[in-house]
Amino acid sequence: MKFTTTAYSILDLALVSEGHSLKQTFNNSLLLAQHAERYDYTRFWLAEHHNAVNIGSSATSVLIGYIAEGTNTLRIGSGGIMLPNHSPLIVAEQFGTLGSLYPNRIDLGLGRAPGTDRETAQAIRSDFMQAAHSFPEDLDAIQQYFSTDNAHSKIRATVAEGVDVPLYILGSSTDSAHLAARKGLPYSFASHFATRHLEEAIAIYRKEFQPSEVLAAPYVMAGVNIIIGETDAEAESFATSLIRMFLGIFTGKRDYMQPPTAMTQEYREIMAHPQVHQMLKYSFIGSKATVKAQVKDFLETHKVDELIAVTNIYDIQDRIRSYELFAEIMEELNEE
Repeated sequence: MKFTTTAYSILDLALVSEGHSLKQTFNNSLLLAQHAERYDYTRFWLAEHHNAVNIGSSATSVLIGYIAEGTNTLRIGSGGIMLPNHSPLIVAEQFGTLGSLYPNRIDLGLGRAPGTDRETAQAIRSDFMQAAHSFPEDLDAIQQYFSTDNAHSKIRATVAEGVDVPLYILGSSTDSAHLAARKGLPYSFASHFATRHLEEAIAIYRKEFQPSEVLAAPYVMAGVNIIIGETDAEAESFATSLIRMFLGIFTGKRDYMQPPTAMTQEYREIMAHPQVHQMLKYSFIGSKATVKAQVKDFLETHKVDELIAVTNIYDIQDRIRSYELFAEIMEELNEE
């Protein structure tokens, strides 16, 4: 009998597909979340990004509220809020408000990267680099604002005090692993694009973890790219949109999410390029049977507590179907 199961969740960027308005994009994110609720996903996270024409999740806390309002039981949160872009007080007020509006359903994932290019980071906050270095202190401040003990402080986030909004530390290198372990908080690694340090970061976190009031043992979450079709060929076709998206990142020519095409030799060569291959190492693409074998191998190797699926597919119905099949995979693996 298997006594442990692996949770499965979604990270959404509110991808803007070519020919779609922002309103359509936001509605599609809500539609996806509503299906995720039916498929027993644990949480639906939105990632903060800026100055990217193909990503709509810039005003992350606003979009979280929209998704939470249209769902009932699914946990909704940030994967994450890029803390150096913001005042800890404002973050506490925003998420304290969300936590009161949608009790026991809001997550606050926090990262220290800008979620954009250097020039835009400077436009968001001129002292960004200094703020990035104060990430641990800003995290302490947020925890204090959510504490009922803060009622006696001169500076208060009154809408956050005593509100249950769990904190998660996000990371794409080993730096945040040390912090998450020291704070006794759940740790989510961005292995859907930052693959190089996954094993080392997890090992650091597990070795250094100190139990806290919120977590008695380490809790590891890992991002993976999931693209599932009815056949391997269909999934590979869907993946051409992802390949073109990453190609735009490398060339500095970002564009809306493009419709899929046939998988060509040129696309295969791009996928095999060392830089692209490294970033997309944990991308599981194929039919349900193909992806199930890949996911099973990943879980057996890394033994994470939760998988965060990132499915960048052009058409919302194809995206929903991929997430439906992934849910079936996880249910089957959890029963084995």
